[in-house]
Amino acid sequence: MTTAVSLKAITRRFGDVLALDAIDLDIVEGEFFAMLGPSGSGKTTCLRVIAGFEQPSSGELAIFGERAETVPPYKRNVNTVFQDYALFPHLNVIDNVAYSLMLRKVERSERYRQAEAALEMVKLSGYGARRPGQLSGGQRQRVALARALVNRPKVLLLDEPLGALDLKLREQMQEELKSLQKRLGITFIFVTHDQGEAMSMADRIAVFNLGRIMQVGTPEEIYLTPASRFVADFVGSSNVLPPDFVGTLTGKPGWASLRPEAVTVTAGAGASLTGMVVSRSYLGATTRLTVDIAGQRIHAVMPSGPAMPEEGEQVAVSFDPSALHRLADAP
Repeated sequence: MTTAVSLKAITRRFGDVLALDAIDLDIVEGEFFAMLGPSGSGKTTCLRVIAGFEQPSSGELAIFGERAETVPPYKRNVNTVFQDYALFPHLNVIDNVAYSLMLRKVERSERYRQAEAALEMVKLSGYGARRPGQLSGGQRQRVALARALVNRPKVLLLDEPLGALDLKLREQMQEELKSLQKRLGITFIFVTHDQGEAMSMADRIAVFNLGRIMQVGTPEEIYLTPASRFVADFVGSSNVLPPDFVGTLTGKPGWASLRPEAVTVTAGAGASLTGMVVSRSYLGATTRLTVDIAGQRIHAVMPSGPAMPEEGEQVAVSFDPSALHRLADAP
């Protein structure tokens, strides 16, 4: 497989702030890759280094095998879609999409032909004469995508592009982005703080924290076998269990994670683990329970039904031992 983007010991400092701490990462051609992490974790800085908007303080960056640290953004075979879309309000849709082609002095009829093809690609044929202010948020997002794709980049960088959309539209755009990426075969690098977005779209995910990559893997690997307490807690909802409690369960102390959907809670005592329901949240198809077991709180997510225990009720807690995933001691 061809490596599209390679980062070797990439470090970026802003004064005394270490934004990226010796990042090593290889992204494969044709991959939908997500950079996931909380605000300030370094994911956006990493994307900006790839785009050329930030220069690394040290380290090596290669795009399709060619060193790129000192190459200006407009000479890199990448394009970026920003969260705020950055459309020109005084230009109509077709001129927004064709703008970069105009700067490259592409002949007028040819640039409009390419712009129309890009709009068709994102399902906006017939919208060329409209202004950005006449479009919905989802339509503006598609125009921004078309404008990036019209240059036929080998790598498309997306910096939290769905953050301004409401939930239903965001979910729709997730499906459309994944479908578009598969159809085009372009390498997509997607930055987000929303683990649901990353899990639903990405082939692989890099989880960032404090300027470092904590784990790289498929969504299944990240979710089921987190490498650290941070990853277990940040990706999805997990019970991160302390060493002493794990020792009482298994006889071998150590940090472990237990996903809530692996936990079963039933009314009454009688199991090895008993506790009291301290909260219950109805979520439609499922109900989330929090159970206190001798001071340790365990979260469970189970199918909703009439037999669901009430708050204050004594319950038995059980799970398959294989669902308990051991974690490294590091946070």
